[in-house]
Amino acid sequence: EDCRLPNATEPSKCYSPSSSTPLAELETARSLEIVESSFLSPIWLLVIFCIINLLNYMDRGAIASNGVNGNIRTCDDKGKCNPATEIQGHFNLSNFEDGVLSSSFMVGLLIASPIFASLAKSFNPFRLIGVGLTVWTIAVLGCGSSFAFWFIVLCRMFVGVGEASFISLAAPFIDDNAPHKQKAVWLGVFYMCIPSGVALGYVYGGYVGKHFSWRYAFWGEAVLMAPFAVLGFLMKPLQLKGFPSTDSIKMASSVGKNKNHLQAGGNEIEISIETYKSSYMNAVSKSFTQFAKDMKVLCKEKVFVVNVLGYVSYNFVIGAYSYWGPKAGYSIYKMKNADMIFGAVTIICGISGTLSGGFILDRVTATIPNAFKLLSGAVFLGAIFCFTAFTLKSLYGFIALFALGEFLVFATQAPVNYVCLHCVKPSLRPLSMAISTVAIHIFGDVPSSPLVGIVQDHINSWRKTALILTSVLFLAAAIWFIGIFINSVDRFNGEESESEKQRRQEQSITAKTITGSSVTNEIERQ
Repeated sequence: EDCRLPNATEPSKCYSPSSSTPLAELETARSLEIVESSFLSPIWLLVIFCIINLLNYMDRGAIASNGVNGNIRTCDDKGKCNPATEIQGHFNLSNFEDGVLSSSFMVGLLIASPIFASLAKSFNPFRLIGVGLTVWTIAVLGCGSSFAFWFIVLCRMFVGVGEASFISLAAPFIDDNAPHKQKAVWLGVFYMCIPSGVALGYVYGGYVGKHFSWRYAFWGEAVLMAPFAVLGFLMKPLQLKGFPSTDSIKMASSVGKNKNHLQAGGNEIEISIETYKSSYMNAVSKSFTQFAKDMKVLCKEKVFVVNVLGYVSYNFVIGAYSYWGPKAGYSIYKMKNADMIFGAVTIICGISGTLSGGFILDRVTATIPNAFKLLSGAVFLGAIFCFTAFTLKSLYGFIALFALGEFLVFATQAPVNYVCLHCVKPSLRPLSMAISTVAIHIFGDVPSSPLVGIVQDHINSWRKTALILTSVLFLAAAIWFIGIFINSVDRFNGEESESEKQRRQEQSITAKTITGSSVTNEIERQ
């Protein structure tokens, strides 16, 4: 009777599994507890996700810092030699191989992102994030312990696998928990961690590499991420909009089988472990079957396709900027601390630009057409300033114009992801984010770093290479401009009533099953 009281203060008395309960049984038993919400408030959820995102991109910035500070051993005609430095010098890499190193983690990211997005329909998203962050931590430790070029490339691939779960699932949770009139701002805060993380990585990687070793930079990142990997397994689950609660269905199908028994406060709840395992296998199978159907729906959504095409062009430039920008600045303007200067410009303009983009979109009313207007206008103006900056001979003139261009270019982060989240129905948001991530990397920054390295090897002029690269931003602006005229529908509330109705039905099934088991046990005792 205490369990059914609406103001029960000690729900643990209703069910308390023993410490010796097997993990599979314990996860099933936990589904008996109807958890209304996570112990984290929306603000704390945003803060934790922002820190994780910051660490992800700090790792990318640290790799880029190794690129600008790294050199192979060279000697001039007089016999004076410059020592080998950083990763490039340690493994004697060419510019192309150095570019491959920066992009190799994308292989794992591209493969794993759609998989995690599909599995989120059947498994707890926070557990998937915990698994991913654990893989990320171990892989980064491996990077710091690398003994050969092929090994560090392999570890970088697994870094991408670890990041994939977080990339696909974090934004939908933020979109669900953000206040209605501040959704774009919250997304802006989250994606602000991209430029600030990369910039922090420049500074962090440059400082640690100079005073200690590039290996310590990786080991330090792993130490910082480890607590969040553990947290991914400990957080209570939140319900993601558009996704039914699968735990109660699994529990309802498991109770009543006369095979294995689970002790719970003196009452026996009979659970079939075989049924439990088979339900998970069926869930995995259904996830991959549904993936093909969801992809078909996603590819037919014109708004999504146009948004991603513009994002690909945009990310092609940003990816190459993040890796080759400091080295180009050092070569053109003889910057002594190119990584520090680019880091400072990126972190200031990235934070202010990303937040401004989200704030402006909310102020003008966050809609898909308004997002496209902001995307095309900001990128077009930003491209003009960045292109002009690389034509100047003055270092101070370059910094001023490039900073203004970066401010405008980074204003796109909140709008472009807002479109990805709202142009599809809620149940497709993780897949939308995953496929967007796959596309912008496989066609954007994955090929851009090595391609820019090849162009530079052939023309041997960083100024010309930078101008050629920057011109691609005009293409991105043109594609997003087309999006303004496409008929668009905000599908965020498309499945709200159906999802809520299904959730209530599932909770009703669970409650009736629990009550029925209690009555049966009581009759047996009498």
